This record gives sequence, C-alpha cells and structure tokens, in this order.
Amino acid sequence: MTAVAIPDRTLPRFGGFSLGMIKLELRRMLRNRRTVVFTFVLPAVFFLLFGTSGDYRTERLGAGNVTGYVLVSMAVYGAMLATTSGGAMVSVERAAGWSRQLRLTPLSPVAYIAVKLVIAMIIGAVSVAVAFVVGAFSGAELPAYAWVACGLLAWVCALVFAAFGLFMGYLLPSENVMQILGPVLAVLSFAGGLFAPVDQFGHTFATIAKFTPVYGVGEIARYPLTHTGNLWLSTLNVVVWATVFSAGAMWRFRRDTARG
Repeated sequence: MTAVAIPDRTLPRFGGFSLGMIKLELRRMLRNRRTVVFTFVLPAVFFLLFGTSGDYRTERLGAGNVTGYVLVSMAVYGAMLATTSGGAMVSVERAAGWSRQLRLTPLSPVAYIAVKLVIAMIIGAVSVAVAFVVGAFSGAELPAYAWVACGLLAWVCALVFAAFGLFMGYLLPSENVMQILGPVLAVLSFAGGLFAPVDQFGHTFATIAKFTPVYGVGEIARYPLTHTGNLWLSTLNVVVWATVFSAGAMWRFRRDTARG
C-alpha cells in the first residue's frame, strides 16, 4: 500500500495581514455609531463651540490666528479619540473569546496587532481631515505649509494613542471600554494643554503637564503654526510614552494569548 504524502500547511503571506482584512475590520468598526460620533463629530463640534468667536478669528497667534490654534488642538484631540478607540476594539474581541481562537487561525499575532494599528491610524486620519475641513470654512487661518504639516503631525503623533488603546483594550476586559477611556482622554487633554494653555494655570501645573502623554503630541502638532516650545522635549515625551504603551500592549497581548 502506497503512503500518501500530506502537504505541509501553507501559511498566508505576511502572517495574514492583507488589504481585505483591513477593509473588513474598518467596515465593522464604522458600523458602531458611537465610534463615529465620538471620533468624527465631537472634535469638530468642540472646535465650533470654543474656537470660532469673533475675538479668536481676529487675534493673531504665530503665523495664523487663535482659531487656527484651537483647530489644531481639536484635531489632535480627535486623532487621539480615533486611534484610541481603534486600538481598544480588541476589548470587544477578547470578551467574545477571540484571543483564545487566535492561536487556531493562520493569522499571526504580529499581523493581528498590525491590522489594529492600521485601522486606528486610518480612523485617526479621517478625524483630522474632518476637523480641518470644518476649520477651513469657519475662520481658521494657517499658512499653507502649516495646514499640511500640522495635520500630518497631529495624525502621525497620534500613533502614541493607538498603542495606548491596544494596551487598555487588553487591560480592560469590557465591551464599553471607550466609555471608560473617553473621560480619561478628556482629563489628559486638559492636563496636557489641548483645551487651554497650561501656562495660565501657574508654573506648577505647567511643569506637571510636560510629563503627560498629550503634551508632546499637542506641542509638536502646533509647532508649524506657533514655532514656540521645546521641540526636543516634546519629541522625547512622545517617544517615551509610545514606548511605554507599546511595551504594555505587547506584555498584555502575550499574556492574553498564552492562556489555555
């Protein structure tokens, strides 16, 4: 009797990371109306409420006006909400037992994390774009290069909060994780100077603010407009917090998938 050779199992390219999977995950996430409201609508509404007064439109700040300054800050806030919610979606999948099933699929852990980060950054880019479109028709003034540079920096630096979202998604086993993280991000945004300049609350508050994860992102994103602040310190802030959140996400991910 002739033995039949069983072919080796072929693993998917890039560990299962594909454009099709990204489209599927993006479509599934956008079905969540709460996500759409919080990430796309809320930052633009905050900008219209707090950044479009007559005084702000006429008062100059850096190379633009105060309305433009508020716009960039709210774009950063929107990118934070978007990337955090994108990363934190793993909490829903964990509640459904997906982390246990992951080991039975061809999808590699690295590819899974990469898909979540890409989805988070896509949502973040749309959030920034929506805020900037609203700002362009609402009196925000920035030089042409600042429109591009501020938008890109707000988006790229928000990668810190994509890692934060992943970390919290693995740390908090809750389908309503964003109901917990939403207020946390609001407090961090206030402490980091997105809702109001930290200097107006005194030297002690301004010093503490420099150690928050929001401070560096906001300072870097606004720099093309204001050309003020310590860019090296802000960059160090972003790098350190990105490292901390990424390490935390990997630690929780390995611990989660190692469970029997």
